[in-house]
Order: sequence, then structure tokens, then C-alpha cells
Amino acid sequence: MADLPIHAVLPDLLAALRGGNGAVLVAPPGAGKTTAVAPALLGEAWCTGQVILTSPRRVAARAAAERMADLLGERVGERVGYLSRMDSKTSAATRILVVTEAILVNRLLDDQDLAGVSAVLFDEAHERSLDSDLGLALALETQAILRDDLRVCVMSATIDGARFARLMDDAPVIESEGKQFLLQIEWLGARPEQRIEDAMTSAVLAAWRERDGDILAFLPGVGEIERTRERLAAKLPETPVLPLHGQVLPTDQRRAIRRDPEGRRRIVLATSIAETSLTLDGVSVVVDSGLARNAVFDQAAGTTHLVTARASQAAAAQRAGRAARQGPGTAYRLWEEGGHAGRPPYDRPAILAADLAPLVLSLARRGVADPADLRWLDAPPEASIASARERLAALGALDSEGTITPRGERIAALPMEPWQAAMVLAGAGRGCAPLAAKLAVLLQERGLGGRAEDLETRLQRWDGDRSKRAEAARRLAQGWAGRADNLVDRAGRKREASPAVLLAAGRPDMIAKRRDASGESWLSAGGRGYALDPASPLSRADWLAIGDAQGLAKGARITAAAPLALGEIDEELGDLIEKRRLIRWNDKDNRVEARLEKRLGAITLATGPDPDPDHEAVVDCLVEKAVERLGTLLPARLLARGHYAGIASLSPERLASMADLWLRALLEGRSDLDLPAARYADAALALLSWDERQRLDRLAPREFVSPAGTHHPIDYAGDHAPSAQVRVQALFGLDRHPVVGDVPLLLQLTSPAGRPIQATRDLPGFWRGSWADVAKEMKGRYPKHRWPDEPWAEKPSLKTKNAFQNPKG
Repeated sequence: MADLPIHAVLPDLLAALRGGNGAVLVAPPGAGKTTAVAPALLGEAWCTGQVILTSPRRVAARAAAERMADLLGERVGERVGYLSRMDSKTSAATRILVVTEAILVNRLLDDQDLAGVSAVLFDEAHERSLDSDLGLALALETQAILRDDLRVCVMSATIDGARFARLMDDAPVIESEGKQFLLQIEWLGARPEQRIEDAMTSAVLAAWRERDGDILAFLPGVGEIERTRERLAAKLPETPVLPLHGQVLPTDQRRAIRRDPEGRRRIVLATSIAETSLTLDGVSVVVDSGLARNAVFDQAAGTTHLVTARASQAAAAQRAGRAARQGPGTAYRLWEEGGHAGRPPYDRPAILAADLAPLVLSLARRGVADPADLRWLDAPPEASIASARERLAALGALDSEGTITPRGERIAALPMEPWQAAMVLAGAGRGCAPLAAKLAVLLQERGLGGRAEDLETRLQRWDGDRSKRAEAARRLAQGWAGRADNLVDRAGRKREASPAVLLAAGRPDMIAKRRDASGESWLSAGGRGYALDPASPLSRADWLAIGDAQGLAKGARITAAAPLALGEIDEELGDLIEKRRLIRWNDKDNRVEARLEKRLGAITLATGPDPDPDHEAVVDCLVEKAVERLGTLLPARLLARGHYAGIASLSPERLASMADLWLRALLEGRSDLDLPAARYADAALALLSWDERQRLDRLAPREFVSPAGTHHPIDYAGDHAPSAQVRVQALFGLDRHPVVGDVPLLLQLTSPAGRPIQATRDLPGFWRGSWADVAKEMKGRYPKHRWPDEPWAEKPSLKTKNAFQNPKG
């Protein structure tokens, strides 16, 4: 085995693992930690079992295993094997097993004490995937409770070793210097107006002219890789331009990792899959777009979508380091040096952004009710945990206490997202587990069966695909189907269901109805809107079962769906349909409206009048609306009287709180509020006790009766309350000012025509004061009426002089 920098610190690492059960290894890229540490452990006395090495990706897991086997002079699958979801090579002789992080999590859930395992090595731990954090937390719990002899080692190039060490009970930190090859950084700057594939093509061509060696270019996703590959192939037709991402076949992945057998220079176009773990032979030039595509869970939409963002400083360092792993290298960056410090220092841990439903279900299966009981570098957010529990409860996977149910055990037994497992179980219950399992694989394996939104089309294309990837995916689906069949009761199976029905069984909230003629806008049963390309064949459907959508909740774009027939909803998904009697206020007609509705979540399937509504509910609605409108339904004078007299029972707050006592009987049998104000006033007054009624009439009488016998309502709401408007002749003969309680009543005196004359709270003073001037003016205007010099001594009357003097005439 070639001498690697890691060999200088291997004695320290081995000594740490002899003396304790944990260690943290920090080693730069190219130091050899991935391929050298696990074989070195096999010679240790304590290492009698298997060594498990985790890898963040399937490509890296297979490459690491193949490299270690090659260094041992063996074929992969002998002492060194690997195990991933769609590919594996192991045997009874396998001592070093390289697995993806999700495989380790499932192993820890199925076998808590990890029987036959001596050590678990977490490689590239800085990537902080959800499965990596969960796997480490579970391994540390196993170590603390069941297996104090289990060695746990965390390895990476860029992690905060001290932080991991504290998590692992102050485990020793071993650091390797690594090889220090010269790395030159070229800052090309950003051109926002240019498409990324055009900018990357120009940069790669410049690097091709200016530097020697193979080129590794980092792009955010498969689409950008393919468009860049097409452009480069046209410019450099004799040059191998090789894609490297999760959808590439294993044989093609090996071509991208190894030197060209004919000795030609290569250009490898990769996603972040090539940031760590992999050493690409011959690469001495890196061209970095500076972009990364990360999965972010949108709690509002309930979907995980891919977000293109600036790569972190740590990711950029990892990418650039690929150029100097085997010798001096150059990294071209498509951004400005001055803006580099503004990039986030590290990638955000997945546990802070991902859908935590799989994690919560895994913990419940493990018997961990509270995630806080485990050790985490970053604790899962409480809001995300609560959201996950709610969605798992809706699937029937957790009970009200958060404990896993028998159905939850079955869901957890399938290695996929909980809702997809629920879909596969629904398929098994209908006798079509293979179809449901294939749908689950399609939703997980991007590009399988093409990129159409229509999952039925992708299924057909996959069925006709004889590539190794397609065959491996079929074997995976068959395995899942078999497991699901063993988890359900065979006696209760129904006839086969369509892909849409199966999707809807797993995610009923993602059933969607078209709401425009173009098929671009859709409303889901969960109440959220989705968009679809109008050119898609699915746009002609009336209903869809959505399997995946990308983008923000308000405008997520449907990327995978199947057409659903309305008849299928009634026949196959009838338990999702809710028949509801609806009582609501119709503002247009100003009345209660009773309707019968058939709904699928937020989608109304049918609606019509309810011929026999719930009368109590009708009255409840009327009372609620009446309370909102108390100020208009009750006479304003009554409320003002109550306020003036200090009668608490007539305050709006008390009337609202006692609405059932005085409004319910009044509104019984009605569908509107169209009653005379006096009816409402009488009902409100009925709430008053005898003492309150007496106090109201004494302190705030409803009207003032003049000496002439005329009745005048008293205003208690104005600025000068209490006040009353009275024709001055009605007050003749009155030489004492009227009072309300102890307060003088403001008399607003008017002429025979009802025009204001004067306002006074001192009638005797008015008679003996300004009356003379008023009378003089009034005589000219109203000569037929009496205007005496001493009105306090006159008999009150509104009659003219002639009528007053000749009462019989």
C-alpha cells in the first residue's frame, strides 16, 4: 500500500481506540483516511467483528470499497464489501462493509446492539446529512447502553473536531497534516446575465487551453450538467466529457472516477457528489460554478424542494481541494474574490432544514419518545418535530402520545419516506404491491423512466428500459413489494388500483383539482395551490394525484403526478370524502344560508341547499351575527341611556356575553335579523332587574314631558347630554328648570317652525334675560303665535293666538 499522510497518525488513532471507545479523526482531502483507517483496524485485538464504514453517497461507497479491495489485492465482496440501496457486493468473509448512512440507520433500528460489529466509522461527517446525524446519535446510544466495547470514530477534513469530541464524552482528537500540494485560485467573477451552462462552458474551455490535466467542473444539478455537456461536446468532439451524479450508471461512474484508458484528457461534470470521499485520478483543474442544490423541506406545502444557492466557503474549499490531491492544481471560481467572505461558512445541517418525519418515526420505532434524550450536534427544531408528529399521526403511524402504532411499525419496516411506505402498504392491501413499490422507486430515483411529469408515462418507459440502472431499480421495487406483502392481511385484499389511487392513499392532501381552462393552476385537498406546465399532457386532466412538487408552497410546480378520475375518488377513496352540513352567513342576502356539501379536504365536490338544517346551528349563527351588529340592531338611545345611568347590564360587552339569554328566544325560527329595533330593545330591557329598571327610569328617563303635555325624547349620547329639543311655547308657565336625576336638562328651544332659538340649562334666567330679544324677533317672524312678556306666567300651549283665545272656535 502506498505511503499516505494518514499513516503518520494511524498509530495515535489505533492507540486511542485501544484505550477508549471513541475518537475523532481530522484529516485533509487526499490524506487517505477513507481507505486506510478501516483496514488498519482489522489487526487490532479488540476488532474481532466487522468494521462498518459509512459513506454519504452510493457512488462514494462503491468507489471506497473497490479501492480498499484493490489495495488488499482482492476483489470487492471478499474482505471488503459494500451495501447500498440498489447495489451490493458482500460475502460471509466480509470484514469491512462500506454502507450508505441510511443503511446504517436501518441496521441500528433492526439490531440495536449491532451484533458482530466491532467499530463504526462515520466518514465525511462534516456533510451533516440527516441520516449521518441520526446514525451517530443512535450509535452513541447503543455504545452507552448496550455496547461499551463498540468503537465509534468520526472522520472528516473540515469538521470542528472539538465539538464532535465533546459530543463523544471528550474523545481524543487526532489530526493529520495531509499532503500540501500547491493550489492556485483563479477568480473569474460572476456574470449574472449569462446562463450558468454558458458561463461554465466558457470557463472550462479557458481552463482547457491554459492548464494541463483532467478537469473537474462542479455544477448545481443534472440539468445544468447535461446542457454544459452538450455545449462542450460540440466544441471538443474528441474529448471525453463525462457526467458524474447519482443517476449515472455504475459503469459510467467508474469511467468518471478513473483515468481514461486511452490516456486522453477528460472533463468530468459533477454535482456536489464529487466534493468529498472520491479521488478522481488525473484531475488537476477544478472549475467551480459556486452553486449548490440543496433539499429544503417546506412545512407549509408538506414537500421537499430543491433550492439552488451559493455554495458555502467550506464546500468551495473541498471542491478546490480536488485539484491538488495528487499534485499541484488550479481552481477556477465563477465569483469575485471580494464576495467570497459573504458566503456562509458551512453548509446548513440537514437536521435544521429537512423533513423530520422519517427521523421521528425511526426514533419512535427505537422507543425514543423525546429526541432530546439522544446526543445531537444540533438538536432537531421543536417546530419541525411537532409538524412531523402531526403528519405521522394523520398516517396512523403514531398515537396521541407519540408512541408508534402497529401500523406505524409496518410503515417503519419499509425503507422509504413514511407517506411512501403508507402508499406501498395500501398497494399491498389492494393486491398491487409491485405497482406501488415501483411508484415509490420512481419518486426517489430522479430521471428513472425519463423526466415527464406523468408518472404513468415514466412507468411505461421504465418497463421498456433494460439498462443496469433500470434492472437494479426493478429488483429494489420487487424487494419492497415482497416485504409489503408480508406486512398486510392477505384476506382483505381488493382489486388492483391505478397509480393515482395509490398515490392518493399515501398523500390524500395532494389530490388536486384543475381550476382553470389551461390546466396551469390546481387546488389541492390540503388547501394549497400548485402550478403545472400547460404543455404537459396532464394539464388536460380534471384531477391529479401529486407525487412531487418543487418550489415554494404558494407556487410549487408539479413535477410528478398521475391522472385521477372522479369516479375513482368515489369508489376507491370514499373514506376521504366528507359530507358536511354547512351553516354560514350570506352577506349578499343578509341571512343565514344552510347548505349540504360533499368535500375532499379543501375541494368542494358538490353543494346544494339543506332542506332540513340544524335549527340550533341556525340560531347560533344568527346570535353570533347579531352580537356583531348590536350597535345597529339596538336603538342607540337605549344604549346611551344605559351608559349614562351606569347600568352595566346594558353595556355592549355585557349584552354580548349574555347573548344567549336575550337573543336566542327572539331569533328562534328565523333565518334573518330583520326585526324592529323595539323588539331588540324590549328583549334587552328584560335582562334588567326591577332595581336596575327603576334606576334607569330615574337617572335616564326616556323622554321629557313638557307643561303643554308634549313628549320629547332625551338625548344621552351627545356632547351636551342630557338634552331635549322643545318648542318654546310648550314651556310657558314653567318657572323652574327641569332636571334629569340631579343634572339640569339642556333645553334646545325651537321656533314654531322647529328652527333653533337658543339652548339653556337655566330656564328662569332665560325668561328674564334674553327672552325679550327672542320674543321681539319671533313676533316679526311668527305674528300669529303668542310671544308674551312674562312667559312663566302664561298657560302653555302650541296653539296660535286665535285658537288659544277661542278654544271652541
